[in-house]
Amino acid sequence: MKETELFLCLLTSCVSCCFPPGAAGPRLNNNQLYKFSYTTDVLLDRTRGSKEGGTGYKISSDVDVNLVWRDPGSKDDQLIQLAISNVRIGPASRRSEKKNVLHGSTAESVLGKTNLAALTKPFLLHLRNGKAKAFYSYWTEPSTIKNLKRGLASLLQVQLNTGKVIENDVSGRCTVEYVAVKGQVTRTKILDTCQTEETGFTTHSQVFGVSRKSSSVTTFTLEDGFIRSAVAEETHSLAVNARRSAAAKVLSRQTLALVGTEAGPLEAAGKDVAGVVKSIDGKLAAVGIIAEKVKSQCKGCPSLFEHWQTQQKQLEPASLSKATAPRSFLAFIQSIRKASKDEILKVLKSASKTSLPQVVDAVTSSQTVASLDAMLEFLNFTDAKGFVLQERFLYACGFASHPNERMLKVLLDISKGKIGSSDIKESVVIIMGALVHRLCEKGGCNLPTVVQVKKTILDGAGSAQAESEIQMYLLALKNSLLPEAIPIFTKYAESEVGAYSTIALTALQRYDVNLITDEVKRTVGRVYHQNQRIYEKNVRAAAADVILSSNPSYMEVKNLLLSIGNLPHEMNKYMLSKIQDIIRFQMPASKVLQQAMKDMVSHNYDRFAKVGSSSAFSGFMAQSADVTSTYSLDILYSGSGILRRSNMNIYGASKGAMLHGLQVAIEAQGLETLIAATPDEGEEDLESFAGMSALLFDVQLRPVTFFKGYSDLMSKMFSMSGEPMNVVKGLILLTDHSEVIQLQSGLKASAEFQGGLAIDISGGMEISLWYRESKTSVNNRGALVVTGNVTVDMDFMRAGVEVSFETEASLDFITTVQFSEYPFLVCMQMDKTTFPVSEYLTKYESLSSGKSVVSHNSKKQLVPGSEFPLHQENSNMCKKVFDSSW
Repeated sequence: MKETELFLCLLTSCVSCCFPPGAAGPRLNNNQLYKFSYTTDVLLDRTRGSKEGGTGYKISSDVDVNLVWRDPGSKDDQLIQLAISNVRIGPASRRSEKKNVLHGSTAESVLGKTNLAALTKPFLLHLRNGKAKAFYSYWTEPSTIKNLKRGLASLLQVQLNTGKVIENDVSGRCTVEYVAVKGQVTRTKILDTCQTEETGFTTHSQVFGVSRKSSSVTTFTLEDGFIRSAVAEETHSLAVNARRSAAAKVLSRQTLALVGTEAGPLEAAGKDVAGVVKSIDGKLAAVGIIAEKVKSQCKGCPSLFEHWQTQQKQLEPASLSKATAPRSFLAFIQSIRKASKDEILKVLKSASKTSLPQVVDAVTSSQTVASLDAMLEFLNFTDAKGFVLQERFLYACGFASHPNERMLKVLLDISKGKIGSSDIKESVVIIMGALVHRLCEKGGCNLPTVVQVKKTILDGAGSAQAESEIQMYLLALKNSLLPEAIPIFTKYAESEVGAYSTIALTALQRYDVNLITDEVKRTVGRVYHQNQRIYEKNVRAAAADVILSSNPSYMEVKNLLLSIGNLPHEMNKYMLSKIQDIIRFQMPASKVLQQAMKDMVSHNYDRFAKVGSSSAFSGFMAQSADVTSTYSLDILYSGSGILRRSNMNIYGASKGAMLHGLQVAIEAQGLETLIAATPDEGEEDLESFAGMSALLFDVQLRPVTFFKGYSDLMSKMFSMSGEPMNVVKGLILLTDHSEVIQLQSGLKASAEFQGGLAIDISGGMEISLWYRESKTSVNNRGALVVTGNVTVDMDFMRAGVEVSFETEASLDFITTVQFSEYPFLVCMQMDKTTFPVSEYLTKYESLSSGKSVVSHNSKKQLVPGSEFPLHQENSNMCKKVFDSSW
């Protein structure tokens, strides 16, 4: 006999010693009343616990169980009656009278007379082979009461042999694993498999997402053919990935213990279950064992307009750098999600001119049918004067946490209609690309509207004639990350128009390495090595970035190394710095680079001693067990010392997921005439231009132009105030996680985690011919608040815990170039100010009578400011720049 067969045989013999031979589940004796004590409690706290203990409540009662009917042909087909009595309610953990919201209360005063009467009314459970086939109660009973009864009934469902099965119980349709040992059966519910009607949503990005760990184990003690005791314990822990200390847990327990037996009612006569149930009470109905939805009603809650009146000061522009702004933003979103279209319109129409953009952010981020309808009625896209509000609406759509097909359809309809501003037309199409990517990520690539938009942007990139339209469609495709767009980007990478090539190459760098084929690599190689035509330096630099980030081969890397020395002066230095940075920071290409550099032909003093001011540097902004944040700064100058390209990137990584948090790229060209310098090869006929492009949380935004053309340049130079130009400003919903956790006890926990960011990114470029100095700046201001709220609400009794953290920070990147002498002096500075980080814990309990208890805890710390390190050459240069006198 095999070992497994022997083991199963032993298990079977162990179980049969406590149950009648051939029994599939627990069997009740006729004419016997089983008397149980029953307790269910729920406790909420932060995951690692707190000194004063959690919050929650415990419901205790007596339960009488008896057999009503048994199928004459099957002893395991039974109809059972359960009756709850002697109900008591108390706190789930010890606490003082002052902190006990239930002190002096009775079950009737808490539940109410009607609810208590419904709870103590007997109900029926049809068990067949230990599985719940039907649950009978009354349609008119409150959903909360029926769910509590379902939680009790589900405890009687047990099978006597080891194995996995799919069961229906109060939690839904779940896969359950049974392990039967002598006198005991352990039931482990695999909660990830449970199918319920109530579905939630979560943030698409794992970095700002929420992780949940859950377990549900019930241990049955068996004696004399029936359940002696059942103890169930279920835990759910939810944590914000980016800061796992912002976490909450729900602990739910059920205990059913047999107190004794006595003579009970005789078995009812009848041919089938339906007939027997009808003979007992015609109002009893099969209402299903799976929990039904509970609509929680907020008594005494303010209306949306009333809520807005209390929050509007925090959403004025002056408050956007403070944590109060995103905190109010998150609370406002919660109110909007419960509001009607008319209520939302009332707020939109009453908001001040200065606060209205922030209201648009909140309404759009709410992502409800009513909020989208309100925005469509409020905004007039034919009016160019509404540019600011229209773009805020579009960007909020682009950052939507869980967009649906309808949102994309709305943008598609807008794009087909009359639009007053050409910039808005561009933003609509670009953001449509971002929504296509999000919907495809969720498996919606074949939705009718997604298919239609995919065709629109794919065809548009090939058929458009105007330069602005081609760029618009290329940027939309860059956001979409559609594999079908790779051939289009490959084609445009070799374009004679530098802007097209740059967009195409930077887009290719965003794709999964596995999608970058040999054909794509050959094309990019031709661009870098200028095999067919001369390209601008920034195009070649972008091509090098694609090669180095796409698992380069030994020969590809060797050819890059061999090119150093034959490139334009500043590009030699840029490539040298790029390669050294990859090796120093241990990026994926570092191993093959080190291998190629063993060859002295490609790695020698002549190549690796090139001087210049261009550079590439990467470093860590923050490292913790939860999240790692890195930054990179790439600066490419023209041979005359004027900035050609500045590229700042910030990335976040958590649990194996990567998020491109920020990219700000400043480009300038055709400025050599200002200082009577000679342009580099291939850049002799470039029009004077400077602009900035931003990518925020994986979404490419519409580029901003500082000036275009010589006359525009001169007018801007003489009118320059030194004030940076705004790139993006507003409130963004970063974390958005909502779910209903159906507990086995019949209670429901609602989990809501939201993270809001108030952000202000601006950039500028100044050129002083008098002092022969240029300065570019990128200023980032932000305030972040993340809150997690887990609540168990029974209408008549509510308990919950809120965990949150917040911070306010600023990051400045400034590049100063003095070109009064050669070699020119370049100083880069990247500074973060000292910023606070605060964590909060709030626990609350309340009764429908209005009585409540709330406790608060907080912890604050200051993170010291610093200047982020760059390479030593830069430090030496900065000393010269700031030591030199004007």
